[in-house]
Amino acid sequence: MNFKLTQIPERILKPRQHGITMVMDKGLSIEEAKNFMSVAHPHVDIVKLGFGTAYVTPNLREKIEIYQSYDLPVYFGGTLFEAFLIRNQFEEYIAVCKEYGITHMEVSDGSITIPHAEKCGYIEKLTKYGTVLSEVGSKDAEHIIPPYKWIELMRAELSAGATYVIAEAREAGNVGIYRGSGEVREGLVQEILTQIPAEKILWEAPQKAQQLYFIELIGCNVNLGNIAPSEVIAMEAMRVGLRGDTFHLFLDKGAAK
Repeated sequence: MNFKLTQIPERILKPRQHGITMVMDKGLSIEEAKNFMSVAHPHVDIVKLGFGTAYVTPNLREKIEIYQSYDLPVYFGGTLFEAFLIRNQFEEYIAVCKEYGITHMEVSDGSITIPHAEKCGYIEKLTKYGTVLSEVGSKDAEHIIPPYKWIELMRAELSAGATYVIAEAREAGNVGIYRGSGEVREGLVQEILTQIPAEKILWEAPQKAQQLYFIELIGCNVNLGNIAPSEVIAMEAMRVGLRGDTFHLFLDKGAAK
């Protein structure tokens, strides 16, 4: 850091297994990706090329190589995995990942229905090619999954070989673990945490209030995802108590004036 402050919570150092920040790139240009990396790379752990944007992104290989030059893994959004799958192109999906040097893969079923045993089979197959993140939850706001089912699905997908389970929220943060208003389904989250280790869950949290909730609940080393590139520095400051929302969170109450 640039100068010394006491009473700053200890962030796990990179490369870290938890406390990770996953950024969603929804279409940055090559120059924007370079500029983003120039300021934010110390605070980014994974970059996701959101939903199916990789298919239509010009200079895709060059962009991926920019991120990889900072030792950052890049992966395609789960929607792209589903797009290959529904077209019976699973092997071609693997080939594309190899072609672009992609070593992290997301397995999701937010847009299509996949029998869960089959989904776990895809997770198991993809672990032979790299790190698997599996997403739990539906993009359909009307499809409410009870807490016990979230736990059951997450546990099975971790057992199948997923390194992290992603708690679905979409890019807007208004489905899955959130209500349509963006409010956290607190009972759901807290029940999940009674059975699934926090360090194994990547919470999609695109909104500031959602990020704040998880930092207050789990601490500065919570895994947070779907963060906008422009919000990375601000969120890192919030993680360590240097934003108004968390200013008093980590202070020694006896010493603070």
